Order: sequence, then structure tokens, then C-alpha cells
Amino acid sequence: MGNRLTAGHAFPALHARTIHGQELAIPHPGHWVHLQFRRFAGCPVCNLHLQAFVRRHTEIAGAGVEEVVVFHSTDAELLPYQGKFPFAVIGDPEKELYKRYGVETSVAAILNPAAWGAALKGNLAKDKPKLPLAPNGGILGLPADFLVAPDGMLRFAHYGAHADDHWSVEEVVRLKLQASQAGA
Repeated sequence: MGNRLTAGHAFPALHARTIHGQELAIPHPGHWVHLQFRRFAGCPVCNLHLQAFVRRHTEIAGAGVEEVVVFHSTDAELLPYQGKFPFAVIGDPEKELYKRYGVETSVAAILNPAAWGAALKGNLAKDKPKLPLAPNGGILGLPADFLVAPDGMLRFAHYGAHADDHWSVEEVVRLKLQASQAGA
């Protein structure tokens, strides 16, 4: 927990390559960035959550927010599931970014009853990805969300307590509006 980021401080720069080989940098001058840390390729909870971001991508972009999602899977594992997402996806199989930004693992990720409904719904979805038997990085990953301003300041941070504890589209748009109204 020592590496957890705190809102109101400079966001430690992230430089990575997306699953499509494009260079990406956060902070991104001129753009607000919602950086999400998810679990593994094929995670039913992650897929269910991210489908809302895919469906509402135009609304999110219209609010002035760029989506970037990190998984602890390889690019090859991610491409079949997240390869057509309308936003950047980064594979981090060694969990270097997870460690750098204080995103942790816990048995609570799957044992917390608050995550069970999303897991069931995600497993029953008709467009669900295939659940791997032994996902890279394991099944105990916790999500995290960061809203980074164009000036490089971390405006909001959230570390999930279980697999389904993450910001919704509404929360991202609301937080961005709140930060903008506060003059950020």
C-alpha cells in the first residue's frame, strides 16, 4: 500500500506501448485521462464493466476524457477481447505498472460478496470472453481508477476493495465536471 497515489499530487509519468503498438504517454497535454487498472484478459467482471465504456465512448470523449485501460495480461491474450475497443489498452504481464501505481491483489477481489453479482452477470453474458484456466497474474487483482488532468495533476484516485469496485461511466464524467468547475 506504500505506493498508492494521492489526489492533488503530480501524476508519475506513464510511458507505454498499447496492444496495437502505439506509444502512449500520461499525462497527455490537452487531454484529461481516465486511467483504469483492470484484471486479466477474459475477466468476466472486467468485460462487463468495460462494455459500458465501449457503448458510451462517444459520451466520455464528449466530456473531454480519454480512456486508457491496463490489464496484467500479454498483448496476445488481450487482442482477441480488447483489440477492438475504441480506446487505448495496455498489456502489463509483469505488473510493473501495477506495482508503480500501488495497484494490489487481494483474496477479497473474488471473495467479497459485492463482486459476485457482476461475476455471475459477466459469466452469463452472451459476448463474454473465454475465461482462462490460469490467467496471467492470477485472479486476485484489484481494480484502480485515476483521473489525470492535462497539467499532470492527479485529480482523483480510487483503489478498489474487490473486483467490481471501480468507477462507472457516470462517476468518471461527474468527477471530470467537478474538477473542471473547480478550475482544474
